[in-house]
Amino acid sequence: MAGPLEPTVLVIASGNAGKIREFAHLLVSLPLAVRPQPDGLDVEETGTSFAANARLKAEAVARATGQWALADDSGLAVAALGGAPGVHSARYADSDPARIARLLSELGAADQQRQAQGLPSDRRAAFVAALAVADPSGAIRLEVEGRCEGVILEAPRGSGGFGYDPVFFVPETGLSYAEMDKGLKGRIGHRGRAFALLEPELKNLLLRPT
Repeated sequence: MAGPLEPTVLVIASGNAGKIREFAHLLVSLPLAVRPQPDGLDVEETGTSFAANARLKAEAVARATGQWALADDSGLAVAALGGAPGVHSARYADSDPARIARLLSELGAADQQRQAQGLPSDRRAAFVAALAVADPSGAIRLEVEGRCEGVILEAPRGSGGFGYDPVFFVPETGLSYAEMDKGLKGRIGHRGRAFALLEPELKNLLLRPT
């Protein structure tokens, strides 16, 4: 562990500058030195779940750097589509509008099948964020998962957010993700809920006296 004047280094298993800033902001209350993963390091996401991909990334980056590493994997799981797009959320199509169009098309087809069977429409969905922390040897020491339950709208609403946000509606708020301000989305969203679980555990793990 780092000494009292030397913060513990935590490497974020991502090459995305925006994600690095987001993590640094969320972890600002902890005395950690947040660093991005090394340039050129590319971890293949071969897991079949968000948690598995988070573990893969955390393990690889920890081993490559010899430091503690934090990784996340997140996406949208739609009940009527068997959990799709799931771990393929970012690769479902080539752009956000195309991803939304494919989602609505496939969900519409699923709705028609259900109606033909005399079943009601099922547009339940959840945004899921899995976080994993690995120690410098690459061993996973902490895992959490945050979920936000909602339904898929028939058409996009709102101009904020990104990805599937305009079609993900949270009944308890009466808003789509794309209609929420950052504060509300941070409190009830999947990443916010995951970090709420992560922070106290991370503090206990990394900052306890040696």
